[in-house]
Amino acid sequence: MGESDTKKKGGESLLTVVIAFAANLLIGIAKTVAAVFTGSASMVAEASHSWADAGNEVFLLIAERRSDRPRDANHPFGHGREAYVWSMFAAFGLFAVGAAVSIWHGIQQLTAEDEGGDYLIGYIVLALAFVLEGISFTQALRQATGDASRLGIRPLEYIGLTSNPTLRAVFVEDFAALIGLLIAALGMALHQATGNAIYDAIGSILVGILLAVIAIFLIRRNREFLVGQVVRPSVRNSVLAKLLDIPEIDAVTFLHLEFVGAERVFLIASVDLVGDPDERDLARQHQAIEDRLEGHPMIERALLTLPAPGAKPLLPDATVRDPRWPA
Repeated sequence: MGESDTKKKGGESLLTVVIAFAANLLIGIAKTVAAVFTGSASMVAEASHSWADAGNEVFLLIAERRSDRPRDANHPFGHGREAYVWSMFAAFGLFAVGAAVSIWHGIQQLTAEDEGGDYLIGYIVLALAFVLEGISFTQALRQATGDASRLGIRPLEYIGLTSNPTLRAVFVEDFAALIGLLIAALGMALHQATGNAIYDAIGSILVGILLAVIAIFLIRRNREFLVGQVVRPSVRNSVLAKLLDIPEIDAVTFLHLEFVGAERVFLIASVDLVGDPDERDLARQHQAIEDRLEGHPMIERALLTLPAPGAKPLLPDATVRDPRWPA
């Protein structure tokens, strides 16, 4: 994966967020109007869901822009972790605005009197929202499928593992939105068929619970990357093999790879160099190898140290490789 591929992936993530923001903005307006005309608790829940998603996309846009800034003297590992900070804000917003409002409104409507409403408007808006959410989800799914196929894993597995918080947020939020629309439609239909508003209220509560589950998942994954998420074993094994392919390196006794941003890692390795170079030559070779490693689009910083006395060399598994580190 070269520099142009990295820029392409960054641009695709930005496009995914922009499409999701535009879709949720239009959907939020339509659902709010429908909620006024129908008085449906499920529609109110869906409106709050869409406004929460639209607000979240603003955070995700900030995450994309701020995390893409190059490293400087005050940020030697770059600004990549800002993506997890702003994505965390988005997840908390989804929990507070989307989940809490939906559940609370649904509980209030459990004992409310049935005032009826224009169900046709509600169904039309839900259908329109499903189409727009489907467009946004298709873009997120297309990006996830492409990235997952390069790693030989399933898209859903990739969404759980990826270090790209904006793609994960848009994917799971859009997926939850599509399920929420079906729940809202079912709640409205049962309300219309039975004349009992409790079904609509239950639909609102179920939408809120769904959003809470999604928000907790996003919060947990962003927290794990903020406190220091290491790479998968296949990535570590591939990097180890690449280090041993470097002619100047005789053995690697320690290797640590930690994410410092989306598809960006900090590499620490203890290496034993070929021959017996003096201190000055050793420092020069270390620096040259570090510069070479940092030329890879996934390595933000590389730091090489001397091996501890008696440390055993690490051996890569030739059967486990990651395609992002070609031989």
